[in-house]
Amino acid sequence: MKTNLSDLNAFVAVVAARGFRGGARQSGASASAVSEAVRRLETQLGVRLLHRTTRSVVPTEAGQRLLERLAPALNEVEAALDVVNHFRDRPAGTLRLNVPVSAARLVLPAIVPGFLAAYPDILLHVVADDSFVDVLAEGCDAGIRYDERLEQDMIAVPIGPRVQRFACAAAPDYLARRGRPQHPSEILTHPCLRFRFDSGVMPLWEFTRGDETVKVDPPAKLIVQAGAAVDLAVEAAIAGAGVIYLFEDWLRPYLERGELEPVLEPWWPEFSGPFLYYPGRRLLPAPLRAFVDYVRGV
Repeated sequence: MKTNLSDLNAFVAVVAARGFRGGARQSGASASAVSEAVRRLETQLGVRLLHRTTRSVVPTEAGQRLLERLAPALNEVEAALDVVNHFRDRPAGTLRLNVPVSAARLVLPAIVPGFLAAYPDILLHVVADDSFVDVLAEGCDAGIRYDERLEQDMIAVPIGPRVQRFACAAAPDYLARRGRPQHPSEILTHPCLRFRFDSGVMPLWEFTRGDETVKVDPPAKLIVQAGAAVDLAVEAAIAGAGVIYLFEDWLRPYLERGELEPVLEPWWPEFSGPFLYYPGRRLLPAPLRAFVDYVRGV
């Protein structure tokens, strides 16, 4: 039985993305083309591979058995084809990265332009997402995460600044009206601009000075989705709506222009910088190998 390789890839993409639209984005085809590929595969095999409902797409028992054997085989095919890149003067292909919005804004701008100039035949596809998805299941080659978010059995390479800080700030006119906190506990008397992840978690604000660490759960005047709506919270802080707690590097331009003023700066906590992480397999795709080498060299 001769089966079209692209149909098999479409099936794997749909299962990984749990839907035809996500599978289409992952495979770079239209949703209708992906749907037709899966239908064609099911017709050829004579079995239903997917349970389709209005809310979800999940593999049948036959589809799951096929996937278990198929996914590793397709990875081997991809690796085999990538060997050809060793015979090129310059690596080529697509590199897909899944990164938090903070990394897209604060880490990658210092790296991406030089990398693209060094490797003109590589297409870089960056997905900025703060939901901390499984990068492989989403069809990405690698991701950027902080150490507490790193998955097991992955290789981690430092990328970007090795030490960062969270900063607390507010508009000068706001602080003139409401007063300047001298201890983290005083934040509890101020309206605060906070962030919530897709998981529903709204992180506490942590402050550290010497051996003393204080965590507070301040009252929220505004809650925005982490990543996607951070700039809204920043603009609200500039307008005097309350106190904000965010990456120092994100707030630095506003602090330097005087639009925001540091709050509790001696208490700003430090944390280790992010890592590029990817599966620990022996043969990396050429675009990823080039990116890893470039990151290690900058």
